[in-house]
Parts: sequence; C-alpha cells; structure tokens
Amino acid sequence: MGKKKIRAPLPVLPVGISVIDTHCHLDMINSGDDIDTIISRASASGVSQIITVGIDLESSKKAIDIAEQYESVYATVGIHPHNVQQLQDKSYDELEKLCHSNKVVAYGEIGLDFVKQHAPQDVQLEHYARQVVLAKKVGLPLVIHAREAHDEVLHILKSEAPFPSSGVMHCFSGDLHLANQVLDLGFLISIPGIVTFNKAKALQEVAQKIPLNKLILETDAPFLTPDPYRGRINIPEYMLYTAQKVAALRGITVEEVARATTDNAQKLFMIPPH
Repeated sequence: MGKKKIRAPLPVLPVGISVIDTHCHLDMINSGDDIDTIISRASASGVSQIITVGIDLESSKKAIDIAEQYESVYATVGIHPHNVQQLQDKSYDELEKLCHSNKVVAYGEIGLDFVKQHAPQDVQLEHYARQVVLAKKVGLPLVIHAREAHDEVLHILKSEAPFPSSGVMHCFSGDLHLANQVLDLGFLISIPGIVTFNKAKALQEVAQKIPLNKLILETDAPFLTPDPYRGRINIPEYMLYTAQKVAALRGITVEEVARATTDNAQKLFMIPPH
C-alpha cells in the first residue's frame, strides 16, 4: 500500500488580518457542505469577505439572494460569454434592474472565450461590447473573462475607455506584456490558484512583478483549485494557498499580501471592512 500524500497545512494569518475571495461561484460549489458551512469555514480560515459571481440571469439572481443572506458576501451581475445566446433586448432591462441591489459590487463576469465557443464569436463580441456599455451606465467595475481572445477583449475595452469605476481581468491567463496593457486601462489583475502550478511560469512572473497595489486574489471556486488540492473541488478557504504562493514569489510575507490585496479589493469594489 502506497504512502498517503501529506498536504501542506493551510497558511495561518495573524489575528485581525484577512483576505477577500474576489471571484467565487457559491451557487456552483458541490463539495458536500452547504453554503453556510462553506462561508463559515472560509471566515474561520481568514477569508473575511467573498464576492459570488453571476454568469447568467439565473445565477446573477442567486448571487444577489446569497449576498443578501450573509453580511460578508457580495454579488456581481452579468452574462458569461458561454451564455450570451440567451440574451434578448428585454434581458438588458432585467440586468440593469439587478445592478441596483446594494449588494451588487461589480458587473460581470463578461468577456470572450474563443476556446470552448459555446456561442459564436460574433455573438460573443456583440454582447460583450453591449455589456461593457451597460456596466459604464450603471457605474460598476467590470469583471472580465478572456480565453484565447485577449486582443479582442482589449480592443473593445480601449474603444470604450475610460472606465471611472475601473475593473479587473479575472483569472488572469496572459503574460507580463498583456498585464501591463490591462494596467494601462486602469484595471487590476486577479490571480487565481493556477499560480501554484509548477508550469504556470508566465502567471508567476505576473504575480511577482506587477505593482502590489494592482493585484487581487480569487478562487474561481469550484474551479481551478490550487496545490496541494489540485483536482479537488475548490472552496474559498483554499485561497490562502494562493496568497502564500504570491508572497513567496515576491519575497514578502503572507500578511503583506493579505493586507495589500484586501485593501485593493475593498477600494475597487467599494466594500467596507468586515
């Protein structure tokens, strides 16, 4: 019988220091625990606030419902590129109304995904651009998804700039050159658990070299679980491993990463300290 794999313990933050999971899908986590337990475990581990993200009308409404039940949870509203074929003109009226909830802190996730292409590229482009305009209208920061479509994503953002409410390139998957283009738009970079993977050299360089005041952290739970739990369902508390890796890359403490990324997230999303 082989030896049981010994996993590194979850990093422990000092009392009074916490992190924010800026991108999570609480309604999609099927870990065996209910949402109350997931949030409680996260809080006990030092994840003080969570932003749960909409990817279609139904999940956007669920995100708001969850956020309204928990003081530490906030929501976003938006239609993911996989789901834009369902959009109609009346959908935009409904999306705009949802944005007025006091628990909605951003518009997204929206963008382009030319890998899986659940929707044709022309349809994705149309509704991505239209949602960017809506986000500016309602005055919310943007949460952008980009897979194999970075040039197109940036082209539309540049054409609609400036963005007074800023935004974030969620689950960043580009290199340092792309990161600098994103920063030039006034956006932040969000680092997911992928940064803990040995082969993620480009992302590790980004996490190491961009200004610390332009960086936030996320899980994208239940997806993209960091080492040492890669392959399992992701949950918010695992973001401490991501923070630990970013700290190691930058040669600073986990506490410093926690303080900075929490401050950055609270400013971007206008979230009060918890």
